[in-house]
Amino acid sequence: MERKKIYLSSPTMHGDEQRFVQEAFDTNWVAPLGPNVNAFEKELEGYAGCGHAAALSSGTAALHLATILSGVKQGDIVFAQSLTFSASVNPACYEKAKLVFIDSEPDTWNMDPVALKKAFEKYPHPVAVIAVHLYGTPAKIDEIAAICREHGVLLIEDAAESLSSTFKGQMTGTFGDFGIYSFNGNKIITTSGGGMLAAKDVAIIERARFLSTQARDPARHYQHSVIGYNYRMSNIVAGIGRGQLLHLEEHKAKKQAIYRQYREAFADIPQIAMNPMNPDGDANNWLSCMTIAPGCAVTPDQIMDALAAQNIESRPIWKPMHLQPVFADCDFVQAVEGKSVSEDIFDRGLCLPSDIKNTAEDMELIISIVREQFGKK
Repeated sequence: MERKKIYLSSPTMHGDEQRFVQEAFDTNWVAPLGPNVNAFEKELEGYAGCGHAAALSSGTAALHLATILSGVKQGDIVFAQSLTFSASVNPACYEKAKLVFIDSEPDTWNMDPVALKKAFEKYPHPVAVIAVHLYGTPAKIDEIAAICREHGVLLIEDAAESLSSTFKGQMTGTFGDFGIYSFNGNKIITTSGGGMLAAKDVAIIERARFLSTQARDPARHYQHSVIGYNYRMSNIVAGIGRGQLLHLEEHKAKKQAIYRQYREAFADIPQIAMNPMNPDGDANNWLSCMTIAPGCAVTPDQIMDALAAQNIESRPIWKPMHLQPVFADCDFVQAVEGKSVSEDIFDRGLCLPSDIKNTAEDMELIISIVREQFGKK
């Protein structure tokens, strides 16, 4: 009999979600928009302190609207973190921008402020900067935001992976001109699919809502003066989100406990290092990751294969954008010449199973498999 599957990070439902969804069915609010959408926006605004928020069909949709509202046009330069998932940067390509990728720093694995400064020296007039809080670990976002302000450039803060993480007591997604949240199926809370665009300026969010509902002008007939998009969240999906939001802090605590368990379990193996935490932040530990010391005979593939043999999901670290074939023509800026920090992390790292439904037995099995690769009981 096949061993039960242990997932990397799967949805965890609690029952509250069904209550809000049932309300939508009972009142026939199954179309896009509705009371759940309005309430979900307000509840997220209250939780994150993000000002104002628009509930959308995905985090990618939120990033696309942030790109448009930043004024990005064809040929404009946009600085973007290289070590991330492609959804962080694809929307800039939708607008035919010219991407310049920025290397990470080893302290948090996020955008390196030193490299960002170098990028401004080389390209003084970008239109926007896209920074990411990778795997839920807060970036040095105060330094990044200060550099952007110094140059008068808008900051798009991709907090898709970091909802509930804080930096110096302030929620991620609230430092930039635009904040992005994702509720994809594997995120810390999920609506199966969905996202949120946040901004302090209510006019920005009102414009985002307009663009996300096909940009219909306020006329009795159907009139459109600009191109619009079908990006609004449905009332059903928002109901799931409202139920999930009630359990966000619980999910965060469990994710953090998983990270601590891995860190303690591998403390006696000098070849293993867990993904670093920002000492000025409180990470949600969406995914727990590890890297293997240079020169070690054990490889990430070896560990992932050993886990897969026991029906356990793991993943490589995101392949940096500057190494992707589709972005081969894009420039890349790093603080120090030589092998980049982001490439080094990619080569030596992997994401460990971080599902909050993992039992004590599941965690014991995962840990024992990893330890065995290093000759440890």
